[in-house]
Amino acid sequence: MDGSGGTGSGGTGSGGAGERAVPGDAELLAMLRKAPVLAGPLPDFDPQSAPAAPGPLLAAWFADALAGGVPEPQVMTLSTAGADGEPSARVLILRGLDTADCAADFASDVRARKGRDLTANPRAALTWYWPAQGRQIRLSGPVTVRDEQATRQDFLGRSEAARIGAFTGTVSEPLSGPAEWERAHEAARELLAADPGRVPDTHTVYRLRAQEAEFFQGDPRRFHVRVRYARNDPGWTRSLLWP
Repeated sequence: MDGSGGTGSGGTGSGGAGERAVPGDAELLAMLRKAPVLAGPLPDFDPQSAPAAPGPLLAAWFADALAGGVPEPQVMTLSTAGADGEPSARVLILRGLDTADCAADFASDVRARKGRDLTANPRAALTWYWPAQGRQIRLSGPVTVRDEQATRQDFLGRSEAARIGAFTGTVSEPLSGPAEWERAHEAARELLAADPGRVPDTHTVYRLRAQEAEFFQGDPRRFHVRVRYARNDPGWTRSLLWP
């Protein structure tokens, strides 16, 4: 999509020796426009072969991503909005799948911004983008909180470093610097050494049950294939969208 923007003034890095010069806005935009996009080769996706429900396609695309060596295919973008409608997005890790119901799990501390957003407005969107395959998946719908068993299983299945990190400080609150983090990290390490099965009271596993699912297959010619599913319990309505 074309658009205009400010050209800005050129600048250089102000850090230590050897730091790369920073281009001005116009130069940076020109460089970005020359960067390859959907260079291919990309997989084919015949929309006529898409299943009646999105779950099998979700499973197939994840399997294709794993088989194709896509880096970190479990990493996704979560988009939320608070009671004031202010949007927010961040990258996190898929924690569970129910492909039969087209639902996906993710986790957060309920005190974090995403947790606060979901308390006020329990709806969200999840997006995956795999550049090497030119594929995007988008799920959107209501979000519910999983039970205590799912929460414990998720937390205790994490690495020791991740569990210590969850007890280090207060998520999303201001941090004075590395020294404060080191003190809190050591306190958290000692806490878990004394009680390895401890789970933070605020750790929460959420489930997004898709009301809408979209599968996007990029095409170097820009004839992108977009298949959209809309939930119509007990089934789904499938449609093909213009790129």
